[in-house]
Amino acid sequence: MNRTPISQALNLPALRSRNYRLFFLGQALSLTGTWMTQIATVWLVYQLSNSPFLLGMVGFASQIPSFVLVPFGGVLVDRWNRHRVLVITQALAMLQSLALAVLALTGVIQVWHIVALALFQGLINAVDAPTRQAFVPELVHDRTALANAIALNSSVFNGARLIGPSIAGILVASIGAGYCFLIDGLSYIAVIGALLAMQFTAKLVPAQSPISFQQIWERLWEGLQYAFGFKPIRAILLLLALVSFMGMPYTVLLPVFATDILKGGADTLGILTAASGIGALTAGIFLSLRKSILGLGKWIALAPAMMGIGLIIFSYSRTLWLSALMMAIVGYGFLIQFASSNTIIQTIVEDDKRGRVMSFYTMAFMGMLPIGSLAAGILADWIGAPHTLLIGGSFCILGSLIFRRELPRIRQLLRPVYQKIGIDLTPAKRST
Repeated sequence: MNRTPISQALNLPALRSRNYRLFFLGQALSLTGTWMTQIATVWLVYQLSNSPFLLGMVGFASQIPSFVLVPFGGVLVDRWNRHRVLVITQALAMLQSLALAVLALTGVIQVWHIVALALFQGLINAVDAPTRQAFVPELVHDRTALANAIALNSSVFNGARLIGPSIAGILVASIGAGYCFLIDGLSYIAVIGALLAMQFTAKLVPAQSPISFQQIWERLWEGLQYAFGFKPIRAILLLLALVSFMGMPYTVLLPVFATDILKGGADTLGILTAASGIGALTAGIFLSLRKSILGLGKWIALAPAMMGIGLIIFSYSRTLWLSALMMAIVGYGFLIQFASSNTIIQTIVEDDKRGRVMSFYTMAFMGMLPIGSLAAGILADWIGAPHTLLIGGSFCILGSLIFRRELPRIRQLLRPVYQKIGIDLTPAKRST
């Protein structure tokens, strides 16, 4: 296939695929709207309630379906047409954002509305997230481009994370949160249009007979044994779950830091979130320019410690510039771990189990986040937000040290897998 000028100039093999380019551009617009809604939501909840607990409750409602339902979604993702599923889930997500917009713009919105719609979005994500993860390999034409595609996904996600909160901070402060929800709802048109414009030469999932409830459990158990029976996948998933539970709930506590500790407003919240996005975007660019999967293991071991140190210093900071700098480090550390873990798992997983394994990956990331968010909200009410982040950062560092100790054995187990799928293991590239 001919290279596009962009992919040729930047050596980005994933962009040689037309379908991936459409996906990439659609996501760039839609995710910007998603980040605007996230900032507007937590700000609106805190303004309506002044309660860290309710901030945690909204985070819990939006993510708990991922913990409960994602594994079952992964079983079905291995059997359904993933392209068609994504069109449906994106259309439903658009309706959710537009419902938020109507309630906010008419001035009748209450916290329970936000919680209920967050729960609805969580139900959508329980199917959408594993489908999206398993769909990416079908958009590129060879396995060597997969790592680049995953890194570019992370870059566009965090580019939106940089732009969206900045816009949201301005809009919330000037005309209100409702317009952020409205823009988000309309932004889904871009990703739905991109999905509909894709062309495939064959069916994405072969036609299969209906599956019984018992067979769903059997396939789920098969996937669980496969994922957790192989130490590299198990170790990566457990570390990601720990960081998602102990470290990532900082996102729901940012309004507390922006208002009560840094004495700012919506613009301060936007700056903190954008700073985290800058760090994550930098990490995404770094990963997208890497030429090999080899060496990612040491970054997975290092990244949680970076994130933990950033959270600890952030918890003590009382100046905006230092807090923003620490948010950049936190964003960099988490994205390195998140994307590197995704790349290794997507590379080594067997195709017929990809949906189920990526559902466990989604469960470790998005599924643990709501429990952590709820726990962080309760703990912040009890001991304060700074001490809550201090504890979370300390556990991130501990997880990093444990994974680093296990890394030599993980490398040893991965080498024959890499050899089997044709990854070059020359002496200069032997670290995993």
